[in-house]
Amino acid sequence: MINQFRKLNPVNLVFLLAYTFFLRIAIFQETHDQLNFDFLEPFARLLINIDLDHTFTPYTNIFIAALLVYVQALIFNRVVNNHNLLTKPSFLPGLMFITGTSLFMPFMILSPALLCNFLLIWIIDKFLKLGKSANSITTIFDIGMIIGVGTLIYFPFMAMLIMIFLALLLFRSFNWREWVAGLIGFITVFFFLAVFYYWNDNLSSFYQIWRPLANKFPSVFKINYNDYLVLIPVTVIMILASLQLRENFFRSFISTRKSFQLLFFMFIIAAASFYLKPDFRTWHFLLCVPPGSVLLAYYFSNAKKRWFYETLFVLFVLSIQYFLFV
Repeated sequence: MINQFRKLNPVNLVFLLAYTFFLRIAIFQETHDQLNFDFLEPFARLLINIDLDHTFTPYTNIFIAALLVYVQALIFNRVVNNHNLLTKPSFLPGLMFITGTSLFMPFMILSPALLCNFLLIWIIDKFLKLGKSANSITTIFDIGMIIGVGTLIYFPFMAMLIMIFLALLLFRSFNWREWVAGLIGFITVFFFLAVFYYWNDNLSSFYQIWRPLANKFPSVFKINYNDYLVLIPVTVIMILASLQLRENFFRSFISTRKSFQLLFFMFIIAAASFYLKPDFRTWHFLLCVPPGSVLLAYYFSNAKKRWFYETLFVLFVLSIQYFLFV
């Protein structure tokens, strides 16, 4: 299967779509209560009042989520190939993206984090272009606005602001205008939100939006480890990928090295940002899928022993299906 997706063959578009629904057999077979879909954060409802909470039936919700994941996988695949992050263009990034978004049941329904992945893929593309442009002020401003829009959808997405400064450190020499541009872009979005709050004589509530920023990072976690056993094969593949990346690190182009460093930091920040949402759900970690998928794809793109990497991937997929059904 891996060998098939190592080729940039149009027929893989059909295989990817079939694979997307194959991984969702378990959730389609379950009996579901009403699945709520919070399209926006409560504080943004004043700006855009669209009620989608109970619009879709459970199966429609799951079906639309699957189609969105498929579209995201194709966009993500193109971004990774355009920036030459792997040895050669392939459908492996899309394959790993779909696999990553199928690890847990909560990943397979409509959620704010799923929508934010469109924005995350967009800013990954813009970040990777930073080292190739002479003047990046406009790009950084755009990234700041995209993060602002993402924050309206899902508040912890605001943590991606840190990525602006890390990307500038990695790809650009210091220019204070670029460092300020991202913040101005982000503030622009919330300036318009503040104006709406002011017009509605509710400015005091606007200040409450920022209260989660004062949350302390939790020191105690309540975890049911049985729910996360499926992450064992993911961890094994990521360790193998890291060893392979380390072996090829200094043989790669400087831009490629910096890109993987950027994606590593993005993975960490996406995972750690859960503390900005006191009632966060498992689907929060969908934000880790795009950067994590690149590392998984890197391993399968560079692995040499076919019997080993094909078997490893089959075991990976079977473990996902097993833990979804039990």
